[in-house]
Formats: sequence, structure tokens, C-alpha cells
Amino acid sequence: MAGSIERQRHILDFTLASLLRRKGKNGALLSVYTLIIFILSSVLFFTHALHREAETVLQGTPEIIVQRTLTGRYQTIPLSYADTVRGIRGVGSVEPRLWGYHYDGNTLANYTIVVPGENAPPHGSIDIGSGIARVRSANEKDIMGFTGFDGKPHAFSIRSVISAESQLVSTDLILMSEHDYRAFSGIPANHATDLVLKIRNPKEYTTISEKIVRLLPDTRPIVRNEILRTYNAVFSWRSGLVLAIFSAAALAFAIFAWDKASGLSAEERREIGILKAVGWETSDILFMKFWEGAAVSLTAFLLGVVLAYVHVFFTASCLFAPVLKGWSTLYPAFKLVPVISFGQLATTFLLTVAPYVVITILPSWRAATIDPDAVMR
Repeated sequence: MAGSIERQRHILDFTLASLLRRKGKNGALLSVYTLIIFILSSVLFFTHALHREAETVLQGTPEIIVQRTLTGRYQTIPLSYADTVRGIRGVGSVEPRLWGYHYDGNTLANYTIVVPGENAPPHGSIDIGSGIARVRSANEKDIMGFTGFDGKPHAFSIRSVISAESQLVSTDLILMSEHDYRAFSGIPANHATDLVLKIRNPKEYTTISEKIVRLLPDTRPIVRNEILRTYNAVFSWRSGLVLAIFSAAALAFAIFAWDKASGLSAEERREIGILKAVGWETSDILFMKFWEGAAVSLTAFLLGVVLAYVHVFFTASCLFAPVLKGWSTLYPAFKLVPVISFGQLATTFLLTVAPYVVITILPSWRAATIDPDAVMR
């Protein structure tokens, strides 16, 4: 047993020496390998954290939103529709909402204007998000003006700036009273932007949506789960776009790995021949090559994953966050909660580490089974 342990230790020492002798080639391989895993892990970490963030935020969204459409275009909805929807069995409550968007040509940004159900600002006052306060250099009690639907200016006093802690959903938000919003947007008193529903039994979402469409054919019910699926689809598409952009680096690594799998260099073959001549067995050589491949691949994997973790959760994915999050003048600066999917890590490990270790062993096995004299010649 002691002899076997000593032999394995000797093989590991020789493996380390072999790696150091070809430190230039192995260093280049390690750099490319780490870059590939870094990119892949960064995209996976970021999209998974955004999925979790979206799920958390959307938990507070209405169970069903009812919108009115005309020739496929969004329209305001009459308040009389609310009475019709209330009559459907299983509907707990129906509340009209007033909200919309306003484009500010001065800052080239879109604002979201909402009439809150509670604690609405008084007539002539508004609450603004931290992003709007930043781009407009505005503070509490300042006067802020916007151009309404009729082309006339509307001036409002800033009651407060919404806390930056909630800027993921409020950075571009303007809260306004119902009277001010109707005068600003032109929505008549008997219309609302949409209706939000609470349902007694979540299993009846689909049934109630179908009943709403039958009673009000020009409406479109949107279930909360559909919104979440849309966000997931958008994040997945954007993550695929980033991976496609960096596919050139992946292709370079694949070519390098294929070259290594197709055969050993003359120096490596001569080394194997010498080892066979001095008494090494084929299993010893395969054990050495296994640890060579494992050392490079595991080091690259650990470096890539750690760098990706720091990149995503400590530098806010500064390298390619705009592609994954989308462009916006008022995009909120928020810190993602570290979320790691061990299933994704296992998949990354199997797709990057395991194949490389295998392709380093196969050519070594072919060389180790040839007569040492033939290999050295």
C-alpha cells in the first residue's frame, strides 16, 4: 500500500513538472478556457438572478388585468365594463386603474405616470422616482412641467422623491392625482386605462378569462403567469444573444481542444516513450494525463465561476449588462441578490470540464500502447 501511494505521489509530482515545462502553452489554454467559462457562467448567473428578481416583483401584480383593444391597438376601457365583470361568478373584486406613459423630449426618457389607489398626491402635486429626480436635477418642492395631450404646459409641485430602495419599479415613476391625470392625459371621466381583478380561486383564471372575452369581445384578459412567462422569454432570448456574440471565443477553444484530441506533439510522444522505457506502465501514463487535464480544466472552471460571480453580483455585470437588461435612459441601478443554481453549475461543469479531460486521455492512451522504441524514433 505504501509503495502504491509513493508511486502515485511520484506521478503527481511528475505531472506538475510536466505542466510547468509547457507553461506557455498551458497558460494560453488556461486563459481561453477560463474566458469561455467566465462568459457562460456570467450569463447564467445574471439571467437566473433576473428571473428570480422578476418572480419576486411580479408576485405583487394583479391576478388578471383586463384591457380593451380596437383593431389590435390598446384603448381605454369604459367603467361600465367593470360592472359586467363583477357579475362573473368567482371574481372577488374589480378595480379601475389610471396609468400611462409620457415621453420627455428634454431627457429622451419615458416616464410612467400612475394614479395610486392610496395616498395619492394632492391636486397640483406629484411624487417622482429617483431616476427622474436625477436626470431632471429636481428636488422636493421644486416645480416640474410637462406638456399635456392638448399641447399645453402643466406644472406640478414635487411633493416627494420616491425612495431609491424601490427604484427597480419606481425609478421612472410619477404619481399623480386622478383629477390631474385626466386633465393631463385627456382620458374622460367614464373611462379608465384598464381593470384589475382579484379571483377567489386561482384555478379559475382560465375559465374567468374565457367568460370575460365572451361577454366583452373587445377586451383582452392578461393573467399574471403570462406576464412572468413573457419576462422569462425575453431574458432567455437576450442571454442567448450574448452567448452568440461571444461564440467566436468558444469556437477558438473548440478548435484548440480538437487539435489536442487529434494527437500529441512530438515532444509529448517522446516523453511518453521515455517513461515507458524507464518502467512506467500504461495505467501510470493515463493517470498522469488525467491529472494534467483535470488540473487545467478544474482551475479554469473555478477561476471562471469565481470571476463570473464577482462580475455579476459585485460589478453589476458591467461588461454586457446593457444587452441583457435592455437600454433605457432611466434604467434603475439595483443590486441583484446572489442566486446560484447548482443545476446550472453542474451542467456547465459537464459541458466544459468532462469533455476536455476525456480528450486529453485518448491520444495519450494511443501513444502509450505503442512500443517505446517506435515512439522515440
